[in-house]
Amino acid sequence: MSNYHIKHLEEYFQVYRKSVRYPEKFWEEIAEEHFLWRKRWDKVLEWDFSKPEVKWFEGAKLNITENCIDKHLFSHGDDTAIIFEPNDPDEEAQHISYNELHRRVCKFANVLKSKGIKKGDRVCIYLPMIPELSVAMLACARIGAIHSIVFAGFSSSALATRILDSDCKMVITSDGSYRGSKTIDLKGIVDAALEKCPDVETVLIAKRIDSDIELKEGRDEWLQPLLDEAEEDCKPEMMDAEDPLFILYTSGSTGKPKGMMHTCGGYMVYTAYTFKNVFNYRTGDVYWCTADIGWITGHSYIVYGPLANCATTVMFEGVPSYPDFGRFWDIVEKHKVNQFYTAPTAIRALAKENLDYVESRDLSSLKVLGTVGEPINEEAWHWYNDNVGQKNCPIVDTWWQTETGGIMISPLPHSTPTIPTYATLPLPGIQPALMDEEGNEMKGYQVQGKLCIKFPWPGMARTVWGDHQRYKDTYFSAYENKYFSGDGALRDNVGYYRITGRADDVVIVSGHNLGTAPIEDAINEHQAVAESAIVGFPHDVKGNALYGYVILKEAGESRKHENVRKEINQLITEHIGPIAKLDKIQFVSGLPKTRSGKIMRRILRKIASNDTGSLGDTSTLLNPEIVQEIIDNSLNN
Repeated sequence: MSNYHIKHLEEYFQVYRKSVRYPEKFWEEIAEEHFLWRKRWDKVLEWDFSKPEVKWFEGAKLNITENCIDKHLFSHGDDTAIIFEPNDPDEEAQHISYNELHRRVCKFANVLKSKGIKKGDRVCIYLPMIPELSVAMLACARIGAIHSIVFAGFSSSALATRILDSDCKMVITSDGSYRGSKTIDLKGIVDAALEKCPDVETVLIAKRIDSDIELKEGRDEWLQPLLDEAEEDCKPEMMDAEDPLFILYTSGSTGKPKGMMHTCGGYMVYTAYTFKNVFNYRTGDVYWCTADIGWITGHSYIVYGPLANCATTVMFEGVPSYPDFGRFWDIVEKHKVNQFYTAPTAIRALAKENLDYVESRDLSSLKVLGTVGEPINEEAWHWYNDNVGQKNCPIVDTWWQTETGGIMISPLPHSTPTIPTYATLPLPGIQPALMDEEGNEMKGYQVQGKLCIKFPWPGMARTVWGDHQRYKDTYFSAYENKYFSGDGALRDNVGYYRITGRADDVVIVSGHNLGTAPIEDAINEHQAVAESAIVGFPHDVKGNALYGYVILKEAGESRKHENVRKEINQLITEHIGPIAKLDKIQFVSGLPKTRSGKIMRRILRKIASNDTGSLGDTSTLLNPEIVQEIIDNSLNN
């Protein structure tokens, strides 16, 4: 047996060495022993980063839904596949068994076929976090249609852009959604988007909030009556390992969103393998990732990775603050969650609240805690470790991207000694390289540079949908024969990696390269600070100076603000050095963030540079109104 489940540090190093020396043999063993293939591959790997072209398990035939559902039916059919936890805690949770999931997916797949959807067609899914979302994506995969899930918080224009880019024939949505105490008119957003998308033939509508909506004749249909009539069995379409599985758009923080295209075979192998190891999943565990399936985290670690491992995975419709800030911990207690995976943004928000929300709940079921989306700062890491994990749960601080398909650098529970703010070691099969400004790989320890990957891995995106040149230009042109992540990183004296922020978040001040993440970490240690974001702005003497946007835990009078400003720079001086002190500190009530919780530093840079005439589309932000508020109170006015 290959080392599918790594149990200790020595074993990690053995497996890692093998994965780097014999990568094809390593992935071939994993693929052979843990997955159902209808035809074996002709070749494990073919690759050329100069084109770039990567093919894994070429010629193999499979269907990912057979590996996520059918494979488990004989021995685990009655086990719970998905626990659906609704927005309203008074609404009963649903426990969907693998048998029931199989039935639902087959019915939905037959509905798609009845509407003319076939292998290779693109289907846009714009649904809230309800069971129909996971069922719809699996139904697409069942028949070989390519799903393009758009987070159901994006504006109509953002939705239209994505539908048009991938030429979707169908949209699957709902009458509306619940988000905390609010309801959102999803169907109205779809209607507005489709005014620009004449090629969409069908809109299927799930009923969620029981609102009165208008159906456009010949295009719109309620989903449930169609499901009621559909057959309960649907033969899975045989896919080539390199056939497209889905398109997922990056949030578009730089220009037009990129439709990252992932394929069936390699993505399945990689997400399943990384899920099993990073979360140390055992049969019978209950696993919960709080992300939305509209993001890659939800694709890989709510649906495909967990289900391929016959896991029980929680889908949560609501928000961490409704009906109060104890909601996450209520759900952990209620479902006896064993692995919990969330974003540092959520952790920091919950850490600001009364500790009683955590301490009054029984969290003793927890075994592994995870973070995703951005590097976690030290203060939030300790709060999470001390109060949620009771210093008893390893924290896996995971680094990866939409483009990588799965986790790339992360501690492994009970194997990797953790250090706050460090993603630690690359997973087996991942070969990182740190590059200097001249394009040379930096060998050895205690070095800092641009983070690249120098050998392909099965989960990587194969192209930008419809624009392979953009894929090459964005990821493979900066450094020869290497995938450039766009992130900076440092490697410490034992080989651990720490992500220092986006490469464009490295600000050169008086000739010194300053990563913004360590400065933010220092600021966030101040007892009055809830969160911060640092950007550079032009300076006559230094070239660039640093501008800090800081959210305080409590708004105070301006006299106290002055003290806090001095104390923040003192902390920075202590942690990093006087060169990293901030020239300007603006206290703000919020920061512009994408729906996945990433701070849009591009916008903050423009405001700091007094260049607010070209901010781009801010409608897809979680909180677009904050942008004008920051501009109005800007220190440059």
